[in-house]
Amino acid sequence: MSSTAFAAVLAAAAGLAGAVQIAVQGRLNERVGSIEAAATASVVGAALALGVLLVARRSLGGLSDAVGGPKWQLLGGVMSICIILAITIAGPRIGVVATTAFLIAAQFALAAVIDRYGWFGVDRVAFTWSRVVGIGLLVIGAALTLRR
Repeated sequence: MSSTAFAAVLAAAAGLAGAVQIAVQGRLNERVGSIEAAATASVVGAALALGVLLVARRSLGGLSDAVGGPKWQLLGGVMSICIILAITIAGPRIGVVATTAFLIAAQFALAAVIDRYGWFGVDRVAFTWSRVVGIGLLVIGAALTLRR
């Protein structure tokens, strides 16, 4: 399998996992509360990530390298908490599809801005009319998912 195909399969698997996560976090939220549910998911995820790191690298040394680098590169962890808390609260209120739709529409919109300006060291990609229309359609689609 090529690296491109592997990346696409991995991204699709993450999409499937995200739908399950929204549904599961919503139920945990109802049982223990939103902050507790978000904290639990983060702790479980951290424990799993540390376990995989230990098995794959046989060391935790990479963590000190990561923390010792530019602090803005730690935003991924902060953003993870934002995502987990948001889906934990939104999922039970607007449903898995609507939560996913709004998450993806907002993600595409900001991703287009990040691409356009090359923020965080990514290659610049032009902001074209087709991107504007595509993102607009995503937002409209997200709004339509609120109708039950």
